[in-house]
Amino acid sequence: MAAAPELLQGNEACARGAVDAGCRFYAGYPITPSSEIAEYMAAALPPLGGTFVQMEDEIASMGAILGASLAGLKAMTATSGPGFSLMQEHIGYAAYTEIPCVVVDVMRVGPSTGMPTSPAQGDVMQARWGTHGDHPVVVLAPASVAEVYEHTVRAFSLAERYRIPVILLYDEVIGHVRERVALPAPGAATPAERVRPACPPEAYRPYAAGEAGVPPMADFGSGYLYHITGLAHDERGFPTQDAEAVARLQERLHAKVERNRADLVSYEAVALDDADVAVVAFGISARAARRAVAEARARGIRAGLFRPRTLWPFPDEELRQVAGRVKDLVVAEMNMGQMVHEVERCARNGARVIPCLRADGQPMTPDEILKHLARTAGARAM
Repeated sequence: MAAAPELLQGNEACARGAVDAGCRFYAGYPITPSSEIAEYMAAALPPLGGTFVQMEDEIASMGAILGASLAGLKAMTATSGPGFSLMQEHIGYAAYTEIPCVVVDVMRVGPSTGMPTSPAQGDVMQARWGTHGDHPVVVLAPASVAEVYEHTVRAFSLAERYRIPVILLYDEVIGHVRERVALPAPGAATPAERVRPACPPEAYRPYAAGEAGVPPMADFGSGYLYHITGLAHDERGFPTQDAEAVARLQERLHAKVERNRADLVSYEAVALDDADVAVVAFGISARAARRAVAEARARGIRAGLFRPRTLWPFPDEELRQVAGRVKDLVVAEMNMGQMVHEVERCARNGARVIPCLRADGQPMTPDEILKHLARTAGARAM
């Protein structure tokens, strides 16, 4: 059952989703354009018995949410590009030690301080590869206020289920736009819970995974004593130099994502059944692409839209099928070309890939995308 429709901002929908998903710990540092999330959580958590802490910086913010998660709480932080850069070491630590958490990155123009109040989509590759080494990660990309709420709730479920950091990645426009939405009624969400050990404390091996590939996780202070380290570790959690043990750990960390791809990957397909050309876009660019596709269809151009709702794992298998049917793929993104590389990988020996890029602090427009669609149609007619 849904509550009455209301006019809601994207960042507020994120905070509402976190609270409804059971988040009871937030640590963060104010940064445009994500600050509204912190403001909402500061007011919402204390009455629920939760904790809000304004930290001295983003490095400390990540450390705090990892500690809270180890103690058994669902924890979240939010930031933008410069703060996201500072968080990378602890994101890698969370991935390697399998500490569930949610990190929200509301993208703005970079690099460096860039344009704090202007939208961009330049953190796509950083979200996947920002921390060093091979590591698993899940990145969700909403394109509306309603989806911000939905993806936030889902982020907590995935983080808890797979013991993995989940990143919610959306641009400033999605963060600040207000839309009329009807959210689920309070209490309607069923918060996901991590699997906790059923064995006695003396038998607990914190990184011994069963068939699901995800080890049960004991809360600190619950009587289970175990060791956590960012070093390569064995099933007991202690550092190891044993090559076989390290290989097993690495393979398991990646397998828990790959084996559960059907549960993780999400995308939207619009008018692709008979399309000659497809636009690949996410976030606010996908909103512009949807309008461009409609106008292209009105002109007789058989266009469609492929929108990843999950950026990582990338929906490569699904896009590969589209690339085998259409003649062209127009990649619309607000950066100098990041998602386009994944699209090129999927389209190898298939459709031609055409970048449609913008990185000046202004949102992608339907007209920009429509011009690319018209050019591809004109080129095919020649």
